[in-house]
Amino acid sequence: MTWSLLVPMLGCLPLLGAAIPLVLGHHRRWQGGVSIGTLTLTCGIAVVLLLVVDAGNPLAVSVAGWDLPFGIVLYVDRLSALLVAVSSVVLLAVLLFSVGQGAADGDDDTPVSIFHPSYLILAAGIFDAFIAGDLFNLYVGFEILLVASYVLITLGSTESRIRTGTVYIVVSLVSSILFLSAIAMIYGALGTVNMAHIAERMTELPQDVQLLLHLLLVLAFAIKAAVFPLSFWLPDSYPTAPAPVTAVFAGLLTKVGVYALIRTETQLFHDSDINTLLLIVALATMVVGILGAVAQAELKRILSFTLVSHVGYMVFGLAIATEAAIGATIFYMIHHIVVQTTLFLAVGLIERRAGSTSILKVKGLMTAAPLIAVLYFIPALNLGGLPPFSGFLGKFALFDAAAAQGTPLMYVLIVGGILTSLLTLYALMRAWNLSFWREEEDSSETEARIAHLGQAPEAQQQNERRVIPRIMTAATVGMVALSVGLTVFAGPLYEICDRIGQSLLQPISPVELDGVEEGS
Repeated sequence: MTWSLLVPMLGCLPLLGAAIPLVLGHHRRWQGGVSIGTLTLTCGIAVVLLLVVDAGNPLAVSVAGWDLPFGIVLYVDRLSALLVAVSSVVLLAVLLFSVGQGAADGDDDTPVSIFHPSYLILAAGIFDAFIAGDLFNLYVGFEILLVASYVLITLGSTESRIRTGTVYIVVSLVSSILFLSAIAMIYGALGTVNMAHIAERMTELPQDVQLLLHLLLVLAFAIKAAVFPLSFWLPDSYPTAPAPVTAVFAGLLTKVGVYALIRTETQLFHDSDINTLLLIVALATMVVGILGAVAQAELKRILSFTLVSHVGYMVFGLAIATEAAIGATIFYMIHHIVVQTTLFLAVGLIERRAGSTSILKVKGLMTAAPLIAVLYFIPALNLGGLPPFSGFLGKFALFDAAAAQGTPLMYVLIVGGILTSLLTLYALMRAWNLSFWREEEDSSETEARIAHLGQAPEAQQQNERRVIPRIMTAATVGMVALSVGLTVFAGPLYEICDRIGQSLLQPISPVELDGVEEGS
């Protein structure tokens, strides 16, 4: 069997799966079944491709019948295959969570006739971005997932979702314009948008032109990755969406931006050094993001700010620019996709059980819902970087790679990373203590200690309590188990990430792409 034939299926299957639910109309069970089956099959293909490329060479497929450098090349290496595999598992788990929510609530939050096609189109955009071999196809992948995300973030058409969705759309369009402008300038300067050819020809350009193109791409991708100070849109946009939408956005959308930054820094502009700038930005992202989280009283906003701060760790590792640091960055990226999604799913359960996600309102859940307490507690410790979880292992690897450089700025970043980790643990454990340990009668002294949070955004929001279907709990349990599995199997996973780090610092060979196989 020619394994490269599986590569186009990563993008085509979700698009085909999105078309079928549109035909099925309002048949909820059939739509859910098609969506689940599509993502399950895609996950299986991604795992097979990961095994193939990890044991041999990357796979490159030319589609649409055009020769290079004009043809569209789909490129799957270890990084692409790993991210598609993890993303498909996360998308599947969140979809199961959503199916349970839809079955219990009807179409109030996630209209089924719109949700399933939009969700699968989002998946197609994510997968296409990960396997794009040229900048324009990467741009197309971004636009596919962004169009779908516009629909998903405004589901229900409430005032708050429309308002925050508008901000999200405007910011995304600005990022897309910058990206498209960079593509046009690169094509004008080099005559190609193929990543391998760009890497080969970039040295032909003057240094100032290289720097301009470099900074323009980094700026576009930094907006998508929510890197400070371009992260202002995220904490207000994500919390208003339905719980499954927020979970998948938090876990995956910013990581597509981080992925694009990784490709840019390691393979397109490996001779153009802006690492000092990236280190400063990484420190600001970590510290400002976590200080924002500490000041919040609403669980979704706390997690949104921690999401921003932990993107800083990935930029930190990318700026160190060594094989060990890149491998550690990939490991931490995988960890964060899983753990951040898991926490948002757990908060979705809290919202249904307590009718609120405000730590000023939620009380006594340890007695009322002990399972939810565990489902929140384990990934919270993991995200906070407590040993022996994968969060600790990833951060330790990043700090070790930074210490190996031995510069004063690296040590400043290490201190900033440790501080961010401690404050993450503080913010998440404070929320756990108030929501789960605090009893209804524990009011006077505790309320006095947290009175300063009373002015935090949306701290007083209260909804009706709802029944939690078993499938929602099962999906969250599965994600918690997967997050624990990252710790149990950290050795084999880190070995793959280490091999990715080694290969990424070796630019894609144009000779390798000149012999790509023809796809459909």
